[in-house]
Amino acid sequence: MDDVVLHEKLVLLDADVKSRDELLGRLADTLCTQGYVKESYRQGVLTREQNFPTGLPTQPYGVAIPHTDIVHVHTPAIAIARIKNPVDFIMMGEAETVVPVQLCFMLAMKEAHAQLDLLQRLMSLLQDAEALTFLMQAADAEQVVSYVNDVLKG
Repeated sequence: MDDVVLHEKLVLLDADVKSRDELLGRLADTLCTQGYVKESYRQGVLTREQNFPTGLPTQPYGVAIPHTDIVHVHTPAIAIARIKNPVDFIMMGEAETVVPVQLCFMLAMKEAHAQLDLLQRLMSLLQDAEALTFLMQAADAEQVVSYVNDVLKG
């Protein structure tokens, strides 16, 4: 996971967004502005989320892990948003179920196997109620980045 960039500039704290697509757009634009993804990434992630929803009904906060094809990525990175008011995502694998999401981890990976490895590592964090609570209460982006990096490096 050493090659995956997670930087304070990629963390949006208390993002004030009204919809899933607005959130996805802001995170994708952040990755693009910082040079980690191509301009095509934004549409790629919006389209993929329509077809393959990424909402997870984790407790005590719903989480989403949107991503798209590796062709849209320059440099592997993760953008994270802590959302001021929950936004609705469709639950992964359950087209009829809506998940109110407050934490979003947008993955930009260059290799499919690396994406799977990262998802597996993230799952330990996403299934830990104390970890999610810490991220929701972290004072600043630096705390978020430090905590997530520690978890991902195992």
